[in-house]
Amino acid sequence: MADSNTFKGTGKRKTSVARVILRPGEGEIIVNRRPADEYFGRESSRMIIRQPFDVTSTSGQYRTDVNVYGGGTSAQAVAIRHGITRALLLVDPEHRPPLKKAGFITRDSREVERKKYGRHKARKRPQYSKR
Repeated sequence: MADSNTFKGTGKRKTSVARVILRPGEGEIIVNRRPADEYFGRESSRMIIRQPFDVTSTSGQYRTDVNVYGGGTSAQAVAIRHGITRALLLVDPEHRPPLKKAGFITRDSREVERKKYGRHKARKRPQYSKR
């Protein structure tokens, strides 16, 4: 930690990586130098990134600066949620039980399966022809 008021967390999902910095503040969330409401077009994505604060009752207490890259917007939102969760655990270990119960601590390890030769996609087969 650079100073005692800064808490960092790294979140991941698919190929998205989110670096999160929490500082005391008014609850603003900045994603890639833009407000979160401007960065994420979908309301569900905005809701996902606020979930850790709602679960731990810390809404409006921290300024959240996020640098996120890779993947799509949905994966980025979940990566940010994971990073915020990890940073909140550094803020106060008492946050662990509610975050664990909500399932935010565990990294979603599902990745895209590679395409195999002789197949259209990873598992889709060519159409079977009897004659």
